[in-house]
Amino acid sequence: MTSVRVEAPARLHMGMLDVAGAGARRFGGLGVALSRPAAVVEARPDDHVTAEGPDAERALAVARRCREALGLAGGARVRVLEAIPAHVGLGSGTKLALAVTAAMAALAGQALEPPALARAAGRGARSAVGLWTFVLGGLVVEGGVRPGVEQPAPLLARHAIPDEWRCVLAIPHAEPGLSGGDEEEAFARLRPDPDRAALISQLVLTLLLPGLAEGDLTEFGAALTRVQRLVGESFASVQGGVFHPRAGPLVDALLRLGAAGAGQSSWGPAVYGIVGDERTGRELARRMEAELAGGGRVELVRFDNRGARVEAG
Repeated sequence: MTSVRVEAPARLHMGMLDVAGAGARRFGGLGVALSRPAAVVEARPDDHVTAEGPDAERALAVARRCREALGLAGGARVRVLEAIPAHVGLGSGTKLALAVTAAMAALAGQALEPPALARAAGRGARSAVGLWTFVLGGLVVEGGVRPGVEQPAPLLARHAIPDEWRCVLAIPHAEPGLSGGDEEEAFARLRPDPDRAALISQLVLTLLLPGLAEGDLTEFGAALTRVQRLVGESFASVQGGVFHPRAGPLVDALLRLGAAGAGQSSWGPAVYGIVGDERTGRELARRMEAELAGGGRVELVRFDNRGARVEAG
């Protein structure tokens, strides 16, 4: 094998089931894969491990970790051809890490199961939404991690998004969402709220997933919007409100202008609105561009039901 190319779709993180629970498992969550933006990497065998392109430093660290974790003898030249915008809530670090790891493993002729892929990439310690959207695409629900156990959360449900549905993605110019040490500190400050966690899980199981299974955009969208606000209330004390300060008005605008469901992805500031077809999506995107007034970007994207593509050259 002379080269491997991996394309990993971005993801929307639509919320955690239990952000600060004290039970046997913590977190859990749901999210969905998008067709764009994407992390695209290419790897070729080499004597040393090198990386170039956008996010090259991060890619190099992952490649070195991967070589050690998998016991690879040779090196690789990693080229990052495309990168997901960093620290806006679209899973840039996770998708790049998984893409580099999948490429390195494929060069070595190894086919990794999802848990092994996550461990080698150094991802999935808190949320496995990025992992399962990488592997499978579509909308995924994962069941949370056990404290002290280095194993990504198990997949509970996966469902394809209807082909005609679209996502209006808005990324305002704003301070980035929390990451790294700031994120760790924020989670440490959260306190259990079993009533809210129970309501989130009930909405996911009794409205959101059934609505998706039947292609009922109205039911799905209403449940998703409610879940996003409940999750946001859980994080309000550490993110300055139910949503990122720049994201809140944009979520309201998406709903006011016709989105069936809307929310903030992860810590934001990226927000999204879901609509039922291309025409409606184009109109909503146009109107959201006016809302942003040059203070960010808006894109109409498809959902991704395939997951990452790994191609040998």
